[in-house]
Amino acid sequence: MKKRSIALVMAGLMTAVSLAGCVGNSSSDTADAGGAKTEAAGSGTETGGQKSLTVAWWGNQVRNERTQEALDKYSELNPGVTLDGQFSEWGDYWNKLATASAGNSLPDVIQMDYAYLDQYAQNNLLLDLTPYLENGTLNLDDANQDVLNSGKVNGKLYAVPIGINAPSLLYNKAVTDAAGVTIKDNMTLDEFIQACRTIKEKTGYRTNMAYGVTQEIVQYMIRANGHSMYGEGRLNVESADEFVPMFKVFEDGVKEGWHVDPSIYAEITPGSVEQDPFVYGASEDSRSWCVFCWSNQIGAYENCKPEDMPEIGITTWPSADPAKSDFLKPAQFFSVSANTANPEEAVKIIDYWTNSMDANNILLAERGVPLSEKVADELSPSLEPAIQDSIQFINEVVSPASSQIDPPMPNGSSEVTELLLQLEEKVAYGQMTSEEAAQELFTKGNEIMSSK
Repeated sequence: MKKRSIALVMAGLMTAVSLAGCVGNSSSDTADAGGAKTEAAGSGTETGGQKSLTVAWWGNQVRNERTQEALDKYSELNPGVTLDGQFSEWGDYWNKLATASAGNSLPDVIQMDYAYLDQYAQNNLLLDLTPYLENGTLNLDDANQDVLNSGKVNGKLYAVPIGINAPSLLYNKAVTDAAGVTIKDNMTLDEFIQACRTIKEKTGYRTNMAYGVTQEIVQYMIRANGHSMYGEGRLNVESADEFVPMFKVFEDGVKEGWHVDPSIYAEITPGSVEQDPFVYGASEDSRSWCVFCWSNQIGAYENCKPEDMPEIGITTWPSADPAKSDFLKPAQFFSVSANTANPEEAVKIIDYWTNSMDANNILLAERGVPLSEKVADELSPSLEPAIQDSIQFINEVVSPASSQIDPPMPNGSSEVTELLLQLEEKVAYGQMTSEEAAQELFTKGNEIMSSK
């Protein structure tokens, strides 16, 4: 039962809406310490001059509290506007949005991810923000245009980046120092694996690359070959061989003992920062010395790290060609529901998020480097050292040696991701070899994409 439950949970984490229609499962309502509810949202209303809008996002406790405080500040600055903040864990969030989409009851303001933007925009679920940019309701004059363009679909602006980040490998410097291992930027995969073996031998700590951002990791690796994951109606790789190195990490790592055992995920919530093996676990065998994530997450991990982790390091993911693999990414977007009753007010909330120091002094770059260069410069001195480290990492390590991000994932990609996660688990449990899993991903993945 444990093996199957992990596959089901992880498949749920990456399920997107389909182009034919959005369906999903909603979770029961809960509330965080700040009072933000996690119920499925409805569109905003306006009664007697009072405006009520919903704002939805996924995230950790740090993000939840800061976001709700920033929303409360907006209501304070704009009397008559009430904002209902609704948050969820990553997997539940997309299931709730899918359910809300089917009922035409999406939240007014939606935290959107690059992976799903194309699907929601093509489904006519999002408001075109271009007219509001043209009439001055939304001011993006101080934004990085390359990053801003990532929010466009077919030339129309459907999403505004609310932070800039990059793939990052966070690591426990106390553990790597104890092992005598120096973690350098732009490691090759072979160098990373050697470091994993040495750290396990010297400290007992294992590695974790599975059950996190596997979909992004495989894309990162094949970018080194000059390929993106998806082409027109197919996987954009020449052969199954390109998928083998990623699966090999799971196969060899679990077999040789330097990768965490997949069974630990039957007892924790995948995708939860607070329960990630990097910061959670009773012993070295269940703890990881590193985590594959995004640069904007360093603050969340810093907030919940254990006492035996005095310092968190940050570096690039391993790759055969780091300059081809690495990229800057919109950390998240904010979009507006096409069916909102208050489109102008919803857009004003995004403008507030982007340009207001009142908001950003509360948010403190938790979602990534602010889109506005002016805001980023003004905010930087007040940020925690870990966040400043992430900004330095982006500016000095990633930006000088990176390539354009891949296009948003097309229809069918969510099904390929589910397949990938199932194969990942089978390899980790020793039920398939790396070569077998790679071939099945190549064959079935192409069948999925060709049918869309």
